[in-house]
Amino acid sequence: MASREPGTPATVALTRAGIEFTAHAYRHDARSTSFGEEAAAALGLDAAEVFKTLLAMVDGQPVVAIVPVSGSLDLKALAAAAGGRRAEMADAASAQRLTGYVIGGISPIGQKRRLPTFVEESAVLLDTVYVSGGRRGLDIGLSPTDLLDVTGGVLAAIARP
Repeated sequence: MASREPGTPATVALTRAGIEFTAHAYRHDARSTSFGEEAAAALGLDAAEVFKTLLAMVDGQPVVAIVPVSGSLDLKALAAAAGGRRAEMADAASAQRLTGYVIGGISPIGQKRRLPTFVEESAVLLDTVYVSGGRRGLDIGLSPTDLLDVTGGVLAAIARP
């Protein structure tokens, strides 16, 4: 199970759900603006294993997109996966308000309310995926299946290399 450092809403939700995960803390550099790449480098992980959590608006409705740090979100593919016509990134203030997390620490787990969530389909090719643990400087590792279960996520081809 997880390490016993103070919990975040993400780690608390995983513990309550009985989902096995590992917590990986690292020293966050306040000058960093690419939080996912920073996490991958600090933890010595391949960027294809570390996933970033992004908030987008599809036809005006918020959705969560989880894509590898090594790629980028394809907004057209996300809109199609969500059954919508148009997607755009949510602004930072909206993302923080909707999730309860700060930018750079937005976890797909333990958000204020469950939003429709789409996970890049390549995640299932990995044994473990790493996502934000709910604060800058903390990632959590868990199986892709558990990530889908705990978020109610749907696999979709939503990333570009």
